[in-house]
Amino acid sequence: YRISIDRSLCNGHGVCEAIAPDVFELGADGLAVLRTALSGDEAVQEACDSCPMGAISIARVEAA
Repeated sequence: YRISIDRSLCNGHGVCEAIAPDVFELGADGLAVLRTALSGDEAVQEACDSCPMGAISIARVEAA
């Protein structure tokens, strides 16, 4: 998955970090930041679907 966060929508609920901590974390400002913009972790889809603000976008990318 290619992952992005629209930080203007993020309210720092931390759901993404709880579901996929290897991919997401809350920054010093309390908003979500990416640990990596690419991940094969299936939890990324759940984190995207679970974001209460709809701040996370993902796109499937094919393995090279």
